[in-house]
Amino acid sequence: MRVPTGTYRVQVRPDFGLDATAGLAGYLRALGASHLYSAPLLTATPGSPHGYDVVDPRKVNPQLGGAPALDRLVAALRQQGLGLVVDIVPNHMGLFQPAANPMWWDVLARGRASVYADWFDIDWDAGPIVVPVLGSPALDDLRVEDGELRYYEHRFPIAAGTGDGTAQEVHARQHYRLVYWREGNERLNYRRFFAVTELAGVRVEDPAVFEATHAEILRWVREGLADGIRVDHPDGLRDPGEYLTRLRERAPDTWLLVEKILERGEPMPPWPVDGTTGYDALAEVCGLFVDPGFPEPSGKSWEQESYEQMLDVTGRLFTAELNRLERLGGDRALLAEIAANFDVYRTYLPYGVEHLEKAAKGNVPERLRDPGDELAVRFQQFTGAVMAKGVEDTAMYRWNHLIALNEVGGDPSRVGVEPDEFHEAQARRHREWPNGMTTLSTHDTKRGEDVRARLAVLSEVPDEWRAAVAGWREAAPLDDPSFEALFWQTIVGAWPISQERLRLYFQKAAREANRSTSWDEPDKAFEDAVESNLARVFRDPDLHRSVQDFASRITPYGWSNALGQKLVQLTMPGVPDVYQGTELWENSLVDPDNRRPVDFAERLDLLAALDAAAAAGQPLPPVDVSGAAKLLVVSRALRLRRDRPELFGDYRPVEATGAAQQHVVAFDRGGALTVATRLPAGLEAAGGWRDTELKLPAGDWVDALTGRGATPSLADLFASYPVALLVKG
Repeated sequence: MRVPTGTYRVQVRPDFGLDATAGLAGYLRALGASHLYSAPLLTATPGSPHGYDVVDPRKVNPQLGGAPALDRLVAALRQQGLGLVVDIVPNHMGLFQPAANPMWWDVLARGRASVYADWFDIDWDAGPIVVPVLGSPALDDLRVEDGELRYYEHRFPIAAGTGDGTAQEVHARQHYRLVYWREGNERLNYRRFFAVTELAGVRVEDPAVFEATHAEILRWVREGLADGIRVDHPDGLRDPGEYLTRLRERAPDTWLLVEKILERGEPMPPWPVDGTTGYDALAEVCGLFVDPGFPEPSGKSWEQESYEQMLDVTGRLFTAELNRLERLGGDRALLAEIAANFDVYRTYLPYGVEHLEKAAKGNVPERLRDPGDELAVRFQQFTGAVMAKGVEDTAMYRWNHLIALNEVGGDPSRVGVEPDEFHEAQARRHREWPNGMTTLSTHDTKRGEDVRARLAVLSEVPDEWRAAVAGWREAAPLDDPSFEALFWQTIVGAWPISQERLRLYFQKAAREANRSTSWDEPDKAFEDAVESNLARVFRDPDLHRSVQDFASRITPYGWSNALGQKLVQLTMPGVPDVYQGTELWENSLVDPDNRRPVDFAERLDLLAALDAAAAAGQPLPPVDVSGAAKLLVVSRALRLRRDRPELFGDYRPVEATGAAQQHVVAFDRGGALTVATRLPAGLEAAGGWRDTELKLPAGDWVDALTGRGATPSLADLFASYPVALLVKG
C-alpha cells in the first residue's frame, strides 16, 4: 500500500471538472503534496456543487468530464508522481431529480416489482413510497404530460397501464404518493441521510447491491486509477464493520479512510481501515491554541443544551424514523430518551454496548442489546442521525460561549488542550493510527481554520472582548443573546468579509439554531433585525471603525495561531490534508461558503516567487495579509514529509525551560522537530520570551523555513516567524 505523505483536497464540481483539476498537478507537486484528494466523482444530481447526492454509482459523472477525463486526470497526476484518493458515498443516493436516477425512477414506476427494489432501504409494508414534494396538501397542480406525472418542474414516472384519467386519478394508482413537503418528517417510509428527504438510504449490506454500486470504484482500484478511498458517513450503514470488511477484501492494498466522528475519548471501532478523516486531530490541534483559563459560561451547560436539542429533533425531525422503530415493537418515548442521552454517534453491537448502557442509565431493553434484532439494528442507525442534527446542526448554533470550539466532533465545553495532553494523544496516534488523516478544514467544518485561529485569541482577552461587545450591542442590539454572541464573534473572526457572505451565513446559522427563526417557520421580523444590524456594521462609520480596530488588534495573534496550528497539523503523526485554498489565509464559514472558487493561479505564482526568492538568498516574506508566510510553512512541511519520510518515524515531546515555557509546544518526529508559539497575546503581555529556551537534542539544527541555524533561545528561533521546523544540518 502506498500511504500518502500529504494530501490536497479539491472540490471537483461541474464548474471545476476533472480536466481543470488535472491542470493543478504541477502546482500540487510543487506544493509538496503526494496525492490529490477529490470530492465524489460518480454521477451526481445535475448541477450538484458537491457530488454527495450520487444518482448513478455505475459511471463517472459526465458533468465532470466522464471516464475519459478521469483517465486524463490520473495521467496528469502520474506524470508528476502523484496519486489519487477518491471520496465515495455508500450510504445514500440522490432523489431530488428522480429522472436523473435510473434506479429510483424504476422503483417509482414498478414498486416492489422493480429489479432495483432491493437497492433502497424502503419499508414496503408501510404503503406506497412517500415523496414529500408538494407545496401544499392539495393535488390541484398535478398534470399528466409526455407520459409522466408532473408537478411544476418535478417529473415522476407513470406505471404501465395506469395513465388514463385525471392527474389525481393517475396519481392514486402509482407505487408512490406525492405529499406536502411538511409531512415528510412524519410520513416518510424510506431510510434517509440524517433528515434529508432527497437522499435515500442504500442497502449495501446486500452483496448484490454492494457489487453493483461499487463496481466502478473497484475498477479504479483494480486498474490503478485510485490509490485511496475515503468512505463517507459509514455510521448510516446497517453494519459498518461488515461493509468495511468487504471493501477491504476487495481493495486490500488501498489506503482506506472513514468519515467517523469520534467524540472525546472515544476509541476507533475495530475496523479494517487506516484511520479517520481527522476531526479528532482537529480538536486536539485547535485546542492547543485556546487559553484554558477562559471564563466558564453562566446559565445552561453544554451537556444540557445537547440533550435538549437531541430530544427535540427526535420529535421535530425524526417522527418517521420513530414510527418505523415503533412498528418494530419499540417504545418510541423510551427510544427517543435513550437516543437523546447518547454521547457518541452510535454503537456497533456488541462493540460499544457500554455507551448504550450509559445512555439508558442502566435500563436497556433486552432487544436493544441483540445485534441480530431488527429493532437494535435500526436504533443504531437512528442515534447517529440524532447526534448529527441535534448537536452539530442545532446545539452548536445555540451554545455560543466560544465558537472556535463549536466544531464537528468537538466539545464546546472543553476549553483548551494543555501540551501534556496533546503529547499523550499524539504518542497514542503514532502507535495506533499512524496512517490516519489529520485535518484543520474540510467541506463540513463550521468555519475555516484561520477563522478559528483568530477566534481562539478571544480566550486570551476575555475582558477586552466583553467590553467591545457591550459597546457594539448598544449600537446594534439583537433580541437573542446567544445568537448575538455568534453574530459578533463571526464578524470579528472572519473580518474582512463581504456583507453578503455574512448575510447568507447568519440566515443559515439562525435557522439551524431553531430558536428565533427556523427553516420550517422563518421569522421575518427577527431575520430582518439581523440584516439591519449587519448593515449597521458596514454603514455606521463609528461602529465599522470599532469592529475593524478590534479585528486588526487581534489579527497578528490570529496569524500566529494559524501558522502554529498548521505546522503542528502538517508534522504530527498521521497523514496531513490541506483543504483547497487553505495554504493562504482563508476566512471561510460553513458550507456553501467554504466551497467558493479558489484562485489557484495566485497561489502558483506566489509559490514560484517564494522559491525564487529562497534560491536567490532574498529576504523571507513577512507575516502579513498576503498569506505568503502560511504558504511557506505549508510547502516546506509538505515537501519535507514527502522527500524525507525517515524524519517522521517517531514522536517525542521536546521541553522548554524559562519564564514563558507554557507558550511553546514542540515535538521531535525522529529528525524533524516542530516548534510553535501558543497563546501569543498572553506571551506578549507577559514580556515575551525572555530567558525561555528549548531543550534541543544534540546536533546542529537548521530551520527548514528560514534556512538559518537554530539556537536554544526561543527569542532567536522565532525572530522571523512564530514557528520553526528544524532538521539536522
